[in-house]
Amino acid sequence: MPMITISGLSLILPPELALAGLILPTLLTNGVQALAQGPKAAFLSMRQFGVFLLTGLVFLLASAQLVTQIPAKVFLGGIGIMVVSFSVLQLSGYRFQVRRDNKIVPLIVGSLTGFVGGLSGVWGPPTVAYLTAMNTKKEDQLRVQGVVYGLGAVALLFAHIASGILTWSTAQFSALLVPPSMVGLWIGRRFQKHIDQALFSKATLAVLVVAGLNLLRLAWMG
Repeated sequence: MPMITISGLSLILPPELALAGLILPTLLTNGVQALAQGPKAAFLSMRQFGVFLLTGLVFLLASAQLVTQIPAKVFLGGIGIMVVSFSVLQLSGYRFQVRRDNKIVPLIVGSLTGFVGGLSGVWGPPTVAYLTAMNTKKEDQLRVQGVVYGLGAVALLFAHIASGILTWSTAQFSALLVPPSMVGLWIGRRFQKHIDQALFSKATLAVLVVAGLNLLRLAWMG
């Protein structure tokens, strides 16, 4: 959700407002996803990916304070590059391979995820790439993504209260986006088992490529 939300909102809103808008919907929808299989399963995921989560948290809190110092064009361009790169990589079918006992990769990917997440509110691309590289099962991957995104959203909430991005005014705007987000989540879960997941994923990635290219256009041309 964060990647699609920030890509769409940034087309019509200032980057800082778009970032503020995604915080509460992301927090609630991913909280639901994280707890879909119960608190115990979510806690086990937290333990399993503890290094990744802790490293990401530290870098997210640090980079969030830089948002107000970055020009809008740089902000839009950075998001655009990340979205397009991830989407094209996924569409190409390329997959990384990482052993589960590797101790270095979680530190590197966690740092990158947290840094990018603090700046843009988007931590999906490196997270998905990391989980896929470890050959994580579909059900486990959805739960782990919910845990990562949910905890990331909690950290983002407090980080951007401190940065000044999330104020009483922008929090009201973010709250307005919660109901449609929850409705969309409910509809998606209802139809999840009845649609071609591979085709749906490719269509979603194609839309993200277009959205990312448009963000790059805005960053380049203003």
